[in-house]
Amino acid sequence: MQGYLRKDGNKGIRNTVVVAYLVECAHHVARSIVSKIDNQDVQLIGFPGCYPNEYSLHMMEQLCTHPNVGGVVIVSLGCEGFNREQLASSIASSGRPVETLVIQQCGGTKTTIQLGIEKTNAILAEIQSTPKVEMSVADLVIGTICGGSDGTSGISANPAVGVCFDKLIAANATCIFEETGELIGCEHIMANRAETKEIAEQLITCVEKAEKYYTKMGYGSFALGNAEGGLTTQEEKSMGAYAKSGASHINGIIKHR
Repeated sequence: MQGYLRKDGNKGIRNTVVVAYLVECAHHVARSIVSKIDNQDVQLIGFPGCYPNEYSLHMMEQLCTHPNVGGVVIVSLGCEGFNREQLASSIASSGRPVETLVIQQCGGTKTTIQLGIEKTNAILAEIQSTPKVEMSVADLVIGTICGGSDGTSGISANPAVGVCFDKLIAANATCIFEETGELIGCEHIMANRAETKEIAEQLITCVEKAEKYYTKMGYGSFALGNAEGGLTTQEEKSMGAYAKSGASHINGIIKHR
């Protein structure tokens, strides 16, 4: 297969322009830009808070320079605490085209939406020349995400995902399994697949932390729809979710910064 070659050497299977809002107050404008263009190669991402935050800046930098992203339109209200200059600089340094729209400087909602449509379409046209190169399964990084679990998930769809994971890993792809809170009760089973004792201990600690969090919150990930679908306990739901991870060795844990 072929992928889009980025200047950092990574390869993407898509060539997307993301419209990124930096505060909830700019969400409507960014969403309007995306919906009016109505192109699957234009996607919406964003950060809702209104405060300086190193973690959120790091996450937005990573999302905006993801291998599948070819260019970015940043939408700022103008008075939020997010460091838009740093974000734009990081994107530009990655070799991607980037435009920053500040609503309070562009003349308000209507004019910013129109300008955003123009800038997004211009970047779409610009990235059409992104070189495509040969790409193998080993270049892929694939992650799972949760769905609506019921009594059949653990014996149908989820095991199928696990089989797919094992095949991808055998071909040297990188596969990421998440949902720490839906591994409660399965932590020791999963730890047995860890490549090292240290990783096994970290796996158990992460799940125990999630369980303590749910206990303090007064509820877990088990929802009414799970029960209506035939699941009876958190552990039963966890076993179904665990099936998505396959049977391959686990060689690392990615933690929040």
